[in-house]
Amino acid sequence: MYSSFQERPNHLDPVQSYSSNEVRFTGQIYEPPLQYHYLKRPYALVPLTATAVPQPVYLGADGERLPEDSAPEDVSWSVYDIHIQPGIRYQPHPAFAQDADGRPLYQDLDEHALGDIYALGDFEHTGSRELVAADYVYQIKRLAHPHLHSPIFGLMSDYIAGLGDYADTLKAASAEHTETGGDKGFLDLREYPLAGAEVIDRYTYRIKLRGTYPQLLYWLAMPFFAPVPWEAERFYSQPGMQERNITLDWYPVGTGPYMLTVNNPNRQMVLVRNPNFHGETYPEQGEPGDAAAGLLVDAGKDLPFIDRVIYSLEKEDIPYWSKFLQGYYDTSGITSDSFDQAISVGSSGEVALTDTMLEQGIGLKTAVSTSDFYTGFNMLDPVVGGYTEAARKLRQALSIAVDTEEYISIFLNGRGIPAQNPLPPGIFGFLEGEAGINPYVYEKTATGPQRKSLAIARQLLAEAGYPDGRDINTGKPLVLNFDTTATGPDDKARLNWLHKQFAKLNIQLVIRGSDYNRFQEKMLKGTAQIFQWGWNADYPDPENFLFLLHGEQGKVEHNGENAANYRNTEYDRLFNRMKNMPNGPQRQQVINRMMAILQHDAPWIWGFHPKQFSLVHSWYHNAKPNLMANNALKYQRIDPQQRAALQAQWNRPVRWPLGALLVILLAIIVPAWASYRHRQRQPAHRGSH
Repeated sequence: MYSSFQERPNHLDPVQSYSSNEVRFTGQIYEPPLQYHYLKRPYALVPLTATAVPQPVYLGADGERLPEDSAPEDVSWSVYDIHIQPGIRYQPHPAFAQDADGRPLYQDLDEHALGDIYALGDFEHTGSRELVAADYVYQIKRLAHPHLHSPIFGLMSDYIAGLGDYADTLKAASAEHTETGGDKGFLDLREYPLAGAEVIDRYTYRIKLRGTYPQLLYWLAMPFFAPVPWEAERFYSQPGMQERNITLDWYPVGTGPYMLTVNNPNRQMVLVRNPNFHGETYPEQGEPGDAAAGLLVDAGKDLPFIDRVIYSLEKEDIPYWSKFLQGYYDTSGITSDSFDQAISVGSSGEVALTDTMLEQGIGLKTAVSTSDFYTGFNMLDPVVGGYTEAARKLRQALSIAVDTEEYISIFLNGRGIPAQNPLPPGIFGFLEGEAGINPYVYEKTATGPQRKSLAIARQLLAEAGYPDGRDINTGKPLVLNFDTTATGPDDKARLNWLHKQFAKLNIQLVIRGSDYNRFQEKMLKGTAQIFQWGWNADYPDPENFLFLLHGEQGKVEHNGENAANYRNTEYDRLFNRMKNMPNGPQRQQVINRMMAILQHDAPWIWGFHPKQFSLVHSWYHNAKPNLMANNALKYQRIDPQQRAALQAQWNRPVRWPLGALLVILLAIIVPAWASYRHRQRQPAHRGSH
């Protein structure tokens, strides 16, 4: 398979890596205990190296076991026992190499011993060993390592028993280790127990949490909770390794289907099949329509299908697009420069591939992102905020007037769907069709939901105390402020459009541009009035979206993610109940009630969920967008024979210009040569005196 990257990943160590350009590699190399089912929607967790998705055991304050349906406030501890499959082995790696007596070959190296070694591949010998539960515990301990900076350490310290204090323990141990002349680069975490992560037996480990936190299961599908063997950390900590870029950040060590063999960020990165991969099979079930789409053709077959993946550095979009059309890349996104060449938009907004794409057999894959982009009202503001009926009607009127469908058509080339509430498709709680429509913005018609008319918006505005956009008490025009950091030339059209949306109701919108730091200060102090914000899901649970409007997450009061500073007592009560509930009819009922409260209060103009468009060649199979799974490469399949044939067909050398050039040259050279020969044959003339 041929793909590309635009910038080198900074971290391939799973304790530090969090960026999307990093997880495209770490997701194929490391194996946390859980993963997402590749085909099913809504997204569902299934075992990866674990034997089953673990279920928590709840304990009271004195350690007694509580019923599974205990109220969250009664639970002091949640205990997860995770059993992993035996027989899983690590990729070949020098850290595991041993001599004939079973002693490590490369564990006591120094600068002199490294000699001519400048890359991992320069080590002559490699080895492997079985994955054990202790490797998972070792990685959890690494979250608190004093020389590493994990982006989830703060969050996990709130839940994993003793993790916050463990960081202090390791910091002190590291200082003592250095003072006593120990190995400055290696702190053996096996010597320091952690109450919240312990080994039960060779294939079982336990995670202990304070209270309840069912979202832990989603984190168990991320590389943060993948195993790291102590031998690897010991190997990479030796003198001279870091100077040669021989580190865990550069050369990962995993049990997954692929291993990184080339890391040259100025040119190329290469993944190859892990010869020690324990094996896995393609899913045998999906969602309706998958079979018809050819996504179950490989059901039950061994994974992975692709032997080698070559990622080449491509800093510019246009060269990548040209190479994709020539067949030298297997997939491609669609930029604004290539949109018209790839996509045609019908009169009613439907999208399709252009004839040029269809003639090449290129396919289009779309998916609605698990993301929110919205316009928020500061609920602390005396004009647009508050919970009076007048304030609600003002926000509802603006929600009708701001035509999200038009925005998507103009600025996104149709790549988005209007949001009805905070939940995007693919997340439990999202309701399809009319059941999920916001009744304060849309009305049901024979042809489907339609945005309510401006006449209704004007009526709501009048009922809010601003008939025709003027304050009923003072007669002054209503002036609202929109705070933004989008002040560049490319943003002008979008801001002009937004200005016109408010002008439909004779409301004057003042654009207040500022730099990012000033904007953040306004948000923290609650001095912004109207703003735009976005959110990408960390995991596919409604809690990860609905907490954005939870009172305890208020930006001003708690420096949380509730940028609108919305607070509704009933909503907050339902949120605290919903967040710990399992998916099912009861949770859906609670979510439905929460949605009704939000739609009535209208703290956001709900905005849109963007659509992702990607193109695939006809030889690229099993392509189904999965916005949660980071290990999807193993499911992809390539037909290299078809690719080679089409590459040859699309890139036949055009020889006629060479022939034409030859004719032109001959037309010039032959007469000149003839003239020259003619002059050579002329007899010499004797001069006269």
